[in-house]
Amino acid sequence: MTEPVMFNKDLRLAAIAAVQRVLPAILVVLVLYWLTSYYGQVFDHYYRALAVAAGGLSLLLLRVKRNGRPLMLTPLPTIVMKLAGRWAGILAVLLVAGLLSGFSDFYPPELLCAWALLSPLLFIPATLALHVVKRRRVSAEENARSAVCLGFTAHSNHLAEQLTTHPALGTRFLGFFDDRSPDRLEFNGNITLLGGLKDLARYVREHKVDVIFIALPIRHLDRVMKLIDDLHDTTASIYYLPDVFVFDLIQSRPGEIMGTPVISLCETPFHGSRGVLKRVTDIVLTLLAMIPALPVMAVLALLVRFTSKGPVIFKQRRYGLDGHEIVVWKFRSMRVLEDGEEVVQVSREDPRVTPIGRILRSYSLDELPQLFNVLQGRMSLVGPRPHAVSHNEQYRKLIKGYMLRHKVLPGITGLAQVSGCRGEVEKLEDMERRVSYDLEYLRRWSPLLDLKILFLTVARVFKDSKAY
Repeated sequence: MTEPVMFNKDLRLAAIAAVQRVLPAILVVLVLYWLTSYYGQVFDHYYRALAVAAGGLSLLLLRVKRNGRPLMLTPLPTIVMKLAGRWAGILAVLLVAGLLSGFSDFYPPELLCAWALLSPLLFIPATLALHVVKRRRVSAEENARSAVCLGFTAHSNHLAEQLTTHPALGTRFLGFFDDRSPDRLEFNGNITLLGGLKDLARYVREHKVDVIFIALPIRHLDRVMKLIDDLHDTTASIYYLPDVFVFDLIQSRPGEIMGTPVISLCETPFHGSRGVLKRVTDIVLTLLAMIPALPVMAVLALLVRFTSKGPVIFKQRRYGLDGHEIVVWKFRSMRVLEDGEEVVQVSREDPRVTPIGRILRSYSLDELPQLFNVLQGRMSLVGPRPHAVSHNEQYRKLIKGYMLRHKVLPGITGLAQVSGCRGEVEKLEDMERRVSYDLEYLRRWSPLLDLKILFLTVARVFKDSKAY
């Protein structure tokens, strides 16, 4: 479960959540109305249009949302940062809209600055206060739902520990039912064995248990069905814990195919609208980047051409989306053009690197032509860095899950690169670390993560000692 299971038991919580949803938008509009009067302005149709736009965007964006973890466990500083970031985004959208429409000329700059600063000083503390009230309400003993688990496994034990450790999940865990003896189950001191499988129905009825988690393996399906039948005369909620955690899950999520439920164990994060968003973002940001980059690339091309023999652009075969072979472009930085069955990685003070090439590599300028690869659709701005084909064939045999990094377009930069994984791969552990970051990117992808990686990439360009 990703939210407290007791939300449906307390109408006051629903009321708090509703107020928390609309309050920021109300405060944003009220602050604008008050400042209009304070600065001696008339709240005319220009201000009403701004109020409607700001209020609508605030209603959509200025809300506390979970992001991969239960909402009640989200730290308050994280909520503050998310709300502040979204407010900054709203202001940016309004500013662009105002400039394009010409409406910005009708608002005094001092009024807008005061509104931009005062609004978050009101709606952020108000949102936090409601969040604290809701968290306390969830954690209250009288609101917690009682829960038991049928079957002791590694992931059901983990769930029990989380429910016991975090009262804000709104669930009081009572114990396990399993036919095995305690000495075979490796219980810790905080876990209770309440009985065998046959004792479950009676215990649920006598103790009015609210929630039952079934964690028996798939091979015990017949027993699971009989137990569910025995529980039909109770009001307990029943959840099944599929034992999918034995897999290395990437973008796991439930779904259905023509009414048949399915659970994805390994999938690309870029299906459907996410893929469209990723591609549109790549194109827009690449076109913006090319405005300052094209003159720089023209100068660099001349420097490469007249300082060493060979082509300006070095083309190398690499693996792209779904492992299909692509050609990646770079400014030539070496005296040799290696793209065969064996490619020797560049080392520090490598004699094959030209003087201009050393400067290009130090500041990652040799990779600027890959902006054209992005426009072609062969690459993305952010994603796992593509390796030479010979390196792919070498490491796919040595590292488990290596080829999963090709479930997305390769990137000019990636999570591994901004996490310090650059330069020569001296031992297998170095490549394993890079691959682990690549797979973590697939698990955690979001537009904000891409923007963060791009920002960190720019920040590291001038101080990365591993770029050579």
